[in-house]
Amino acid sequence: MKIVGLTGGIGSGKTTVAAMFKELGVPVYIADDEAKKLTNTSKVIRRKLIALLGEEAYVDGALNRKFVASKIFNDTELLQQVNAIIHPKVGAHFKRWVKKQDAPYCIKEVAILFENGSYKQCDVTILVVSPLEVRINRVMQRDNTSEEAVLERVKNQWTDAEKSKLATIIIENKTLSETKKQVQKIHASLQ
Repeated sequence: MKIVGLTGGIGSGKTTVAAMFKELGVPVYIADDEAKKLTNTSKVIRRKLIALLGEEAYVDGALNRKFVASKIFNDTELLQQVNAIIHPKVGAHFKRWVKKQDAPYCIKEVAILFENGSYKQCDVTILVVSPLEVRINRVMQRDNTSEEAVLERVKNQWTDAEKSKLATIIIENKTLSETKKQVQKIHASLQ
């Protein structure tokens, strides 16, 4: 089975594109969703995060997202340590998930596919891009947040130019109908 990595900057529409592939019957693994589940269910992750961040990392058995975010937001070294705890578990979970799929290919949607090097385990990589002003507006509406807060998050990600150097395929997500056509064309080529 081919593994297709799907990524894009915040607000680019990668989740929308993943849903389009899912509608076509393609198995889709959303790494961020699975990471959230694993942080709450894995005793190993829980133990290591508490050792790293303190008891406040968990409240009532669930990850204290606000606390963890406040600790790692401006501390890249701590962020890397947290990622080093979570990402290997997500990678192992993904490998088990792939073995259960029956399709010519599957999609692995990862926000930091290139940044964390997991693109190297993919046969094909798809980068979803959108104009920055569109991305900002999408995230402001979705997260009910300010333009400054969105720009702060964008600043912490690789640029589309950096990502495009490693991408096999680039989807320009401007209108849903055009994006859907691009997805259908890619789907046909991967069958």
